[in-house]
Amino acid sequence: MIIFLSQVLVPFAVASVAAVLLMGLTNMLRGGSPNRSQNLMQMRVFLQFIAIVITMATIWVMGGQQ
Repeated sequence: MIIFLSQVLVPFAVASVAAVLLMGLTNMLRGGSPNRSQNLMQMRVFLQFIAIVITMATIWVMGGQQ
């Protein structure tokens, strides 16, 4: 379970945040819809929350293995 969390789920969560951030930056630089930018920002904040929860759960599980 630790391997799955630390080597699969955490990198996936971080990559998801990065992908949405890049999509938002691309939309902003191209002069895209402000509504789309707002939706992407909200999605990024939500994904950051999920990534933090996953990271903290991984640290907690790893601490219990000592």
